[in-house]
Amino acid sequence: MTQSPSVPRPRRGLSADSLLATLRRRFESVADSRRQASCDYSMADTLMSALAMFLTKSPSMLAFEDQTQDLRIEKPFQIQGVPSDTQMRTILDGIDVEPLNEAFADLFWELQRGRELKQWLFDDQYYLIAIDGSGQFCSDKVSCQQCMVRVKGGKQQYYHQVVAAVLVHPLTRQVIPMAVEPILRGDGQNKNDCERNATSRLLKRLRKQHPKLKMLILEDGLASNGPHIADLQSHNMHFLLGAKPGDHQYLFEQVVEAMGRDDCRCESLEVANGKKKITTENHYVADLSLNKSHRDLRINFLQHYEFDDNSGEVAKRFSWVTDLDLSKNSLDLYQRAGRCRWRVENETFNTLKNQGYHLEHNYGHGSKNLATVLVLLTFLAFLVDQIQEACCGLFNAAMKRVRRRVRLWESLRSHLRHFEFASFADLYTAIATGRLTKPPPVG
Repeated sequence: MTQSPSVPRPRRGLSADSLLATLRRRFESVADSRRQASCDYSMADTLMSALAMFLTKSPSMLAFEDQTQDLRIEKPFQIQGVPSDTQMRTILDGIDVEPLNEAFADLFWELQRGRELKQWLFDDQYYLIAIDGSGQFCSDKVSCQQCMVRVKGGKQQYYHQVVAAVLVHPLTRQVIPMAVEPILRGDGQNKNDCERNATSRLLKRLRKQHPKLKMLILEDGLASNGPHIADLQSHNMHFLLGAKPGDHQYLFEQVVEAMGRDDCRCESLEVANGKKKITTENHYVADLSLNKSHRDLRINFLQHYEFDDNSGEVAKRFSWVTDLDLSKNSLDLYQRAGRCRWRVENETFNTLKNQGYHLEHNYGHGSKNLATVLVLLTFLAFLVDQIQEACCGLFNAAMKRVRRRVRLWESLRSHLRHFEFASFADLYTAIATGRLTKPPPVG
């Protein structure tokens, strides 16, 4: 590749080509039970092809098969051959997903090696991990061994959900998926039990993959219960969990009593919001019982208020329970950390559903675990894009040229349709400069 002097060089270890090479090495470790002599497509090629489907933002597997007749993806995606949609589903259904889970840690390690994790370091000591669940599939006809089952409107429905752990930071727009855990049929019959059991597996994997990482777990009010907090503590994880008055009456009664004794730390601030200034208050109360059932489980309480400029009434209120001693810390800093939990919904699930990744589309269900395989690959494609956006100047030069993500995906497909590129570095350079690195292929 001849690098244009007007654009940055690809980031070592964190460019598209490097990240795809890292993933291919992991995919090559996936066990393949097929008789190799009769295989037209290797397991690694099949997984890389499925990953390419999500990275090129194809709306379906059939659409991707049609596109591959025109898109020259083999060299940039390091693929020898692309299987048909039927072949891809057959090959991937039933494979061991553990190597795909490990692939998240592989890319995280590249961030670590490139010294880029500092973008997500909070208060010089913690990494904020937001955890939440989301649906990915629902049908009253198609099902597999892992499908959850429910009755709605008199009809039996089959559906899939996942719980995801995402690295976030109040000042960093990009998010880093660290682990994705499917909610399985055996996890329970109601939403709380299902998410709790899947989250327990997810926490175990997170700590196994990152034994020394100092994590501060962010979750909603459903997580602020005794068994889950005990699970977090068993994995040596700190927590900042949502708490609502309706769900924690005994806790809030203690807070009112503490405030009546003036046993509460208060912090008032005026925060700029565009041309306006918002008056806020943060309250902190230490050493409270979580609830009547867990009086021995002592937690600390943080609450944030925002007041209406005109009426002076409370406009917003948020509250959390935590194991952290915030008696000497900025309360405003930690309330921003707590509210940062929304990034797992807004910047992660909403992006995956509405900005080209088609999370809720049924790319292929299979009879075993195909839905899980494909959702893991969806998150890995999203992770590749997020790392590039956060760390790779060449990717951002291409983004700056086209201005919007959706236009970058369109430009990527257009360039692959009309020209041949040896690498993503060549492709992004062409998009960023408007100049092609080589002429169109003949024919």
